[in-house]
Amino acid sequence: MHELVERLYPLCRSITGDGVRATLDIVGEYVPLQVHEVPTGTQVLDWTVPQEWNIRDAYIADTAGNRVVDFAASSLHVLGYSVPVSRTMPLSELRAHLHTLPEHPSWVPYRTSYYKPEWGFCLAQDTLDALPDGDYEVRVDSTLADGHLTYAEHVVPGQVPDEVIVSCHTCHPSLANDNLAGIAVATFLARALAEQTPYYTYRFIYAPGTIGAITWLARNAERIEKVKHGLVLACAGDSGQLTYKQSRRGDAEIDRVLRHVLAASERSHSVKEFTPYGYDERQYCSPGFNLGVGSLSRTPYAGYPEYHTSADNPDFVSPEAMTDTLSLCREAFAVLDRNRRYVNLSPYGEPQLGRRGLYESLGGRSDAKQAQMAMLWVLSLSDGEHSLLDVAERSGLPFDTVAGAADALGAAGLIKA
Repeated sequence: MHELVERLYPLCRSITGDGVRATLDIVGEYVPLQVHEVPTGTQVLDWTVPQEWNIRDAYIADTAGNRVVDFAASSLHVLGYSVPVSRTMPLSELRAHLHTLPEHPSWVPYRTSYYKPEWGFCLAQDTLDALPDGDYEVRVDSTLADGHLTYAEHVVPGQVPDEVIVSCHTCHPSLANDNLAGIAVATFLARALAEQTPYYTYRFIYAPGTIGAITWLARNAERIEKVKHGLVLACAGDSGQLTYKQSRRGDAEIDRVLRHVLAASERSHSVKEFTPYGYDERQYCSPGFNLGVGSLSRTPYAGYPEYHTSADNPDFVSPEAMTDTLSLCREAFAVLDRNRRYVNLSPYGEPQLGRRGLYESLGGRSDAKQAQMAMLWVLSLSDGEHSLLDVAERSGLPFDTVAGAADALGAAGLIKA
């Protein structure tokens, strides 16, 4: 995963353009992708697909021709969606187009101007402070023209057509935690799920933030009822504790699963209420769709100083943190995939477990007493109304133990899904 982050890091991504396509080309080496191109001007819900932005070069050069700010050194150096410019101007005039972080003078900020024609450069405050007064050559070799918005999907087929969506954003340039770690974790999660036969169908969405998710929703409105659960992945590789932001509903099954798995794992973690600000969970959870989609991150957006700066580089994310995020996703989806409601087929009194060999099957197990209690709890709550997650939460038993009891009882003909 860290190698994938390093490969993607130099690319200049935005909400449209060849940087997004190049990113998806690389991701496509890991998992097969279906790439979609949506033309400029397409109406998507209340939005319109914007013009496509591409950039080839940009710099600020002094009178000796030395590039004091150079897009080739970092894609963060240019204000995202900058319109073309080729001028010579004094530093006093240029300053209005320069963005810095005085509180972190060696870092370069990330700034954009998607929907307002602008141009600008981002640079370290230290660099700006060292510039002498005088004239500078300013050049942004970019195009803003009719084209396409690009997004991609990868589908892991399941036993049923009901879907779980996993969404990550592809619009940020050289920012490792936000958004490349999310892309990497999503990609390796897809590979892990493909090695098994999951119950649900898992649809992975790689799309630019906001406009990309809105475009996906607009183009899939007729099949949105298939989406039963979802998770947005972002900021997935820093050293902070895992953070789960609940869906707008707050009681969606994905919310309960993540709360349960995080608590059972004894990881340091935080569970936050939904707010209509953040990543694309706010699009999937908008009232008209009201999907059960939460957001998983480590340190939340804007919660660490390196957020949206050049300090969010590959060294800021670690293989260990991304592995932990991936493991949590796998644990959560394992619960989601096995969570069923059952009906007790022998509901009048407690069925005799001994003559069915169920007690003997527990012999030698270190958790035999716990497993026996799980069988009794599953039998008691298998009324067609309670799920295995309900059983685990009410009994205080591990979900895996409860699910194992359900498997054994089902094999003995005592319950059915």
